[in-house]
Amino acid sequence: MKQTKEPFSIEHINRISPVSNAVFNALFVLLTAAAVFPLFFVLMISISDEQSLLHDGYRFIPQAFSSAAYKFLWNERATIFSAFKMSVIVTTVGTAIGVLVTTMLGYALSRPSFKLKKTYTWLVFVPMIFNGGMVANYVVVVNLLNLNDTAWSMILPLAVSSFHVIICKTFFRSTIPDSIIESAKIDGATQLGIFSRIVMPISKPVVATIALFLTFTYWNDWFLPSLYISNKSLVTLQALLNNMMQAINYIVNNPSAGLSMQQYRNSLPSESVRMAIAIVIVIPIACAYPFFQKYFITGLTIGAVKG
Repeated sequence: MKQTKEPFSIEHINRISPVSNAVFNALFVLLTAAAVFPLFFVLMISISDEQSLLHDGYRFIPQAFSSAAYKFLWNERATIFSAFKMSVIVTTVGTAIGVLVTTMLGYALSRPSFKLKKTYTWLVFVPMIFNGGMVANYVVVVNLLNLNDTAWSMILPLAVSSFHVIICKTFFRSTIPDSIIESAKIDGATQLGIFSRIVMPISKPVVATIALFLTFTYWNDWFLPSLYISNKSLVTLQALLNNMMQAINYIVNNPSAGLSMQQYRNSLPSESVRMAIAIVIVIPIACAYPFFQKYFITGLTIGAVKG
């Protein structure tokens, strides 16, 4: 009996064998475990008893549990909450400014009619390879702009990245048809109106991507606050917890610091506090990721070509 061929379809092309499906599932499980395991391990150490850590070392399942590390952080809650609030402000404002400036610059560079396109493209590209270094940045921020001891010293230096601008430029050039822009111009729309009413609504994937990158950058940054901020009320969470870890390391590694300090050292859960600090930093940004994930999924279907 003559066999009939299956009709051509997208489902037929994308179909994989059960063995391949099992292999991919196993691979994804391993990758997920590799990502989750370190965080879970750090959490277990943060709730371990300090004496068991000194005696048995790091263990996946602690020999003895203790909440001393989190009690230590709770006793410092007023300072930590103030720094946490500052981190949220810097991250929110910096991400908003960074997304706005980056997308506007990327859109301008993606338009063939922009007269200064080549000049600004070089100005964006060169800093990806060469930069003035930390001394030049410090001189500009402190001496020229007088931004030291202000929140702007933590926001403006990280707001625009050449890499992010190139991502936006490539996305706009490959996704936004010139015909849409020309039609809007014929209808009398201004460039700002085209950007805000036409380009941005269909650019959610790149906006979410840049916002996610900027959020991670601002939230994890501790170097700029340590460099430019001396006012305690402006210290961010990462800089504060980094200073706490350095203070703990100093107390632990200086046996000649005096009797009272040695008594404090003996009662201080140094190892578990280090891990608890890492958990305090990671949890808020991990909770923010699902909100960006929603925009990633939504943006995948925007601008799709329909048959």
